[in-house]
Parts: sequence; C-alpha cells; structure tokens
Amino acid sequence: MMKRLFLLAFTLLTTSLVYAQKVDADLLRIKQRMDSVVKFTATVTLNLDVPFIQMPTKKALVSYTKGKRMQFTSKDFVMLPKRGLDFSLSEIFKYPFITVDRGTEKRNGRALKTLNVIPTDAKSDLVLVTLYMDTKAARIMESDINTRKDGSYSLLMQYNAAKNILPDYVEAAFAIEKLKIPFNFMGKDTKIDRKKMRGMDTKTGKIKMKMSDYKITLR
Repeated sequence: MMKRLFLLAFTLLTTSLVYAQKVDADLLRIKQRMDSVVKFTATVTLNLDVPFIQMPTKKALVSYTKGKRMQFTSKDFVMLPKRGLDFSLSEIFKYPFITVDRGTEKRNGRALKTLNVIPTDAKSDLVLVTLYMDTKAARIMESDINTRKDGSYSLLMQYNAAKNILPDYVEAAFAIEKLKIPFNFMGKDTKIDRKKMRGMDTKTGKIKMKMSDYKITLR
C-alpha cells in the first residue's frame, strides 16, 4: 500500500514539474518566426537621450548573423555595443528556460500578453525577463531584462507593418553608473556635462534607434 502511495505521489510530482516547466506556446511561435532570420543588415539613425551628454544624431550600420552578437559600425564614431542594444533578443533563447504566464497588461494603449522568462541554466547571465507580446502579430513589443552582471534595461519596439519580423524603431532605456553606458563614443562632437552628471541622484538614459534599408536573409 505504501509503495503504491509513494508511486502515485512521485507520478503526480513529476507531472506537476513537467507542467510547470512547459514553455509558453505563443513564445515558441514567436521564437520560430525569429529563428527564420538567418542574417540581416540595416541603416540605423541613432539618438542618445541622456541629460548630461550632448551628442548629435549619428548614423551607423547594424549587422546580425544568427548565433552571433549584433554589431554596430560607423564611419564617424566607434560604437562598442554592450547590453541593451541587441533587439534580436537571441540571448533569451540561448539557454534552457521556463515561462510563467502573467496574463494580459495594457501597454501604450494595447493589450499585450505578459510573460516571465526564467533561465534554468547557470551559464545564462539573465536572471529574469518580462516580455510583452502581441500574440496576433507573433512578435515581442516590449521587454524588461534583469542580468547578473550588467544591471537592468528595457526595450520598446515598434513596427511599421504587420508583416515585419524585425522592428523599425527601438528604444532602449537603462541606468547609468559612473558613465558606464551601453557603448563608448569616440567623437569630438560629443560633450559631457560632468557637473550636471554629478548633481543627478538617479542617472538614466535612452538610446533611440530608427532602422531603415533592411536587407534580410530568411531560411
């Protein structure tokens, strides 16, 4: 009798764990759509919105190859991207994860499905990711990302057409600590007001990127 009870309890526990770790079907559908992008390039018009930094509008080329990090290059400045600029969100899917459905939340006037993504592999630098998804269009509209080493940041994405897989506008919001912004600028036309910087209690900023001239290779 005890043996049967133990077997039943073990079966129920195993079933519960499998169910709890089931990955959300809508996210898998979005992932499948994004996985169809083998590589792409695009022209980026970039503006930096930081109270104590004055930088003119910049132009850059963004390139991406599946399995590699997104790269930004420009003729008049050097940009070394760190976290917060990779709108392919490939790192979310790099390691195994589980999802938790948080229902629907209204964001910018739209009802979006809200999902927590929790990596289950210690190799992942991501701690918790919250995704806001347009399930009808099968794409991610916003994300809040918490990392182990590089703090937190959020992404807001806009698309010009329903068929577009990749965003036409991306706004990355982040916290700045000791001028450790997501990339380093090399350019004489960029000015930093250090007095204003030191006088700010909370240092936050945004990177606004407008994409054009996409060249996308699909599998």
